[in-house]
Amino acid sequence: MVDRHYSDHVLAALYDTVGAGRRDVAFYLPLIMSAQSVLDVGCGTGALLHSAREAGHAGRLTGLDPAEGMLQQARKRSDVEWILGDHTRVTFERSFDLVLMTGHVFQVFLKDAEARDALAAIRRALVPDGRLAFETRNRTARPWRNWTPDNAVEIVDRTGAAVLMAHEVEAVDGEVVSFTTTYTSPKWDGPRLSRSTLRFLDREQVSALLSEAGFMIDDQYGDWDRTPPAPNSPEIITIARRA
Repeated sequence: MVDRHYSDHVLAALYDTVGAGRRDVAFYLPLIMSAQSVLDVGCGTGALLHSAREAGHAGRLTGLDPAEGMLQQARKRSDVEWILGDHTRVTFERSFDLVLMTGHVFQVFLKDAEARDALAAIRRALVPDGRLAFETRNRTARPWRNWTPDNAVEIVDRTGAAVLMAHEVEAVDGEVVSFTTTYTSPKWDGPRLSRSTLRFLDREQVSALLSEAGFMIDDQYGDWDRTPPAPNSPEIITIARRA
């Protein structure tokens, strides 16, 4: 089941506004520009691939996402291949130099088996020596502690209406965190509520899953400025290669 803030076209239209100033763009864009063919798994609104085209990428760019609301935003640019679905429905064979999973997509795989299936599909999609780049929030930093209504943020949608976005954690079960995101606006009939569940891993777990799936890690970082990973780093950012 796709979370409502991805499937609801009103909330999906807010996604890029919420993520304005994303630090990951400057990290991932050079990787995209250096690859002839790129698959973005969980591409969302397609912002990264849009940026690559605008920067002059002339090769194959493909975005894959299971949420129609997000792809509705992505399709505003027609010079990228947009596919509705996920790795369980769409199969590629040695088609891409680079596969991306951005926006913490890796955290939706709540079990090892799910992560292994996704990594196996990505490995099949990569050419020999192709690369996978992705990030996941570092469990040891416990970022969900700040996901409280007290830390709500106000954003402005494309019509100029104010929208208040607030997170609230419902349950923490080991590595798995369930939470709600509530969006309210005076222009709406009522609040829009989206429920999500994410898995938080540490660096050792991420590395083990990649090794089992047939990947070699080229680089790992703890933040978007390429600082080395540390116990309290906010991110586990990984560039791996098909072994």
